[in-house]
Parts: sequence; structure tokens; C-alpha cells
Amino acid sequence: MDSARNWLSKLQQKDKVRALRRNEETSNVEGGGNDEANTDEEALSKITKQKAAAAKQYIENHYREQMKNLQERRERRIILEQKLAEADVSEEDQTNLLKYLEKKETEYMRRQRHKMGVDDFELLTMIGKGAFGEVRVCREKTTGQVYAMKKLKKSEMLRRGQVEHVKAERNLLAEVDSNCIVKLYCSFQDEDFLYLIMEYLPGGDMMTLLMRKDILTEDEARFYVAETVLAIESIHKHNYIHRDIKPDNLLLDRHGHLRLSDFGLCKPLDCSTIQESDFIVGGNSNESGESDERPAALKRTQQEQLEHWQKNRRTLAYSTVGTPDYIAPEVLLKKGYAMECDWWSLGAIMFEMLIGYPPFYSDDPMSTCRKIVNWKTHLKFPEEAKLSAEATDLISKLLCDVSHRLGSKGAGEIKEHPWFQGVDWDRIYEMEAAFIPEVNDELDTQNFEKFDESDDQCPRPSKSGPWRKPS
Repeated sequence: MDSARNWLSKLQQKDKVRALRRNEETSNVEGGGNDEANTDEEALSKITKQKAAAAKQYIENHYREQMKNLQERRERRIILEQKLAEADVSEEDQTNLLKYLEKKETEYMRRQRHKMGVDDFELLTMIGKGAFGEVRVCREKTTGQVYAMKKLKKSEMLRRGQVEHVKAERNLLAEVDSNCIVKLYCSFQDEDFLYLIMEYLPGGDMMTLLMRKDILTEDEARFYVAETVLAIESIHKHNYIHRDIKPDNLLLDRHGHLRLSDFGLCKPLDCSTIQESDFIVGGNSNESGESDERPAALKRTQQEQLEHWQKNRRTLAYSTVGTPDYIAPEVLLKKGYAMECDWWSLGAIMFEMLIGYPPFYSDDPMSTCRKIVNWKTHLKFPEEAKLSAEATDLISKLLCDVSHRLGSKGAGEIKEHPWFQGVDWDRIYEMEAAFIPEVNDELDTQNFEKFDESDDQCPRPSKSGPWRKPS
């Protein structure tokens, strides 16, 4: 009983203290607190005005778009009615056709209002995995249409400062309509992930093709390098720099034609621990240009280097570090770069197609970076590769200083190079591809590496695969 009385007494004392504090606060507001109250009201008023202006703008834009769509729908109906009248279609058939099309437009508008989410898709085979997330083949439940779903971790993008790059990718894909780049259909997000619903290209990627074929002939390489030129040109026309052109990002459609993907989702090497002096040739142990590579690596033949590259390629591709083999020196040095950096990457890919491994490949990424920056010392063409003079010349004019790099004045400079003699640039996407992937159906994933759903380990490369060269 005493304990209960003590508890009640303490509670009453607390209530008295609270009452005194409330009285003090009230007197402050009524007296000297008027200025603070006025300031708070002004700030609140300003914020309220901004919110009201934003809401007003949103409502105006919404109804402006609604009126525009309504007007376009009326115009389409008028045009259709005129064409039906000119085609001498009976009144009954005209009425039925108009009703059918009106129903379709209503369904389309209803779908436009529907907020897409991951639950609208059936998730199928995983065809890619990286630092940001994964890529899966998926099927939309309503229409049965097959897409590729790119699922990206928000936390990882924030940590790596890639948010603006992802926005740029989404905007570019939505804006550019080109048969040289992968199409984006829609995007949405939840609390943890961002989803991009993209065109599914069942032909695999250039990395897989190179791992299966080792080395391409110059005619085969010319076809894919030419299509890569057109793909890079298509984004440069929209004043966009890719920065991460590499075989992993060159996808192939079911007919073997090339499309560029992954705009702004590059995985740059973390160079935060490197000082600029680490890249400088002269006055240090790297003066000879050889000491950053182990002696065993220097003695490798072209075939031994190719086998070493093949062994490590897939692991590097799906690691959080990524591979810097195709990155231009000006990007690594972080001293400013422009569209020319994409043409350097093209030169590195062309070298790999014809030689079997990238021009500056080393046992570790840091050594690769040093080789790239000191490219004058390390760019060498193995004699056993037996490249044509034109191929060597083109690679040399892509892997060079920015001021002398081919393409700095536009893709036309590259297209006019003698190595591309005979290429029909206007019709190349209508021609038969150098290799035709075998695709059995719309869900076929045999041209992609297999991923274990419960294992984060990278898949082992396989040289065998369902590819055929056209006869």
C-alpha cells in the first residue's frame, strides 16, 4: 500500500513540473517569443507556397497531357473514318471496326494508368549477375511478352555514387530510338531495388562469343566493329558518352546483330588509393615500362597469354572491381574526358577480337591501369597474329593520345578508314551477321552463361556453344 502511495506521489510531482513548464512556454510565446513565432510563420508560409506551386504545376501538366491525348485520339478516329469511307467499307463493318479499335485504345489507356511493379512479371532464368544486382528473363503476366529485367540495388548505387548515371541511362534509352541500342520499355522501383524492363536479346553477348571463338578473322571482326561504330555514333549524336564500352555490353539479337547496352552502369576501378605519381613513367622503377609486370608474364607467347586471359576473364567481369582493360587513359587519370574515350574502348575491343586478349592485359587490375596510362611503352602487336597493315593502323589510331585519336571529329573519320573498305554502312543491319546464334524459342537462354541461383560464384567459361557461321 505504501509503495502505491509513493508511486502516486511521484506521478503527481511530475504532473506539477510539466504544468509549470507549459506555463513558462506560454508566457514566452506571449511575450518575447513573438519574433520567433513570426519567423516560423514566414518560413512555413514560404514552404507552403512552394508546395502549392509544385502541386499547381503538376496538375496543369497532368491535364495538359490528358487533353493532348484526347485530341490525338479524336484525330486518329477522324483519319480512320476517312480511310474507311474511301475504301468503300459497309456501314456495319465500319461500326464494328471503330468499336473494336475504340476498345483497344481504352485498354491501352487503362494500362497506361496502371502502376507497374515486380508482381506484374513472372521471373524466369537469371542471365547476368554483377555488383549492382542481376538480370533475368521475365514474362509479363498480362500480355505474355518476354523481357529482360535488370534489378539494381539502391543501396549499392548510392554507395558508389551511381544514381545520376542510372538516371542518365534511363533517360537516354527512353529518348533514343535506334536499332543499334537496347530498347527500354519501362522502369519502376520498390523500397530496395530499381527495375529496368528491357528488350530481351537471346543471342548472348560479345564476351561469350569471344570466349567461344578465341580469335575472329578480320572479316568477322570488321562486321562487329562496324556495328559497334554505328552504336557509339547513335549515342554521341545525343551528346552522351558511354564510358564503359566493353564486350560484356555488346549484346546480340537472335539474328546475330549487335546492340549496345548498359549506359551509365559502369563499374569503375577504385583508384582512390592511387596517386598520380603511380602512373608517371620516368624517374622511378617503372621507367623501363616493364617492372609493373611479373617476369613470367613477359615471357608468355600469344597463345599462353590468351589462355591466361580466358581463365580470368569471367571472374573479372562479374567481380565488384570489374575489368579496366577497355578504359581510356584520360578517364583513369580523372583529368576530364569527352566522347573520344569511347573510341579508345573500340580500339581495345578490336585488338581483342583479332589477337585474343586486350592490349594492356596484366595479372592484376592495377598493373593494367598503369599499362594503359603508359600505353606508348606497352602497346605491342604480337608477330604471330599476322594482322594486316590496315588493321594495325586503325588500332594504333584509336589507342593513342586524345589529340590524335581517330573519331575526335566524329564517327565519319573512322568509317573512312581503309580497313572498312567495302562496308555498306547504310545496310549493314539488313545483312546476314558474321555469326548466327541458335535460338529455339523466345525464352531460350542457351547463349548466356549459366548462373547458380544459390551461389554467388562466377560461372566457368565454356568454349562450346550453339553458334554457327553463315555459309
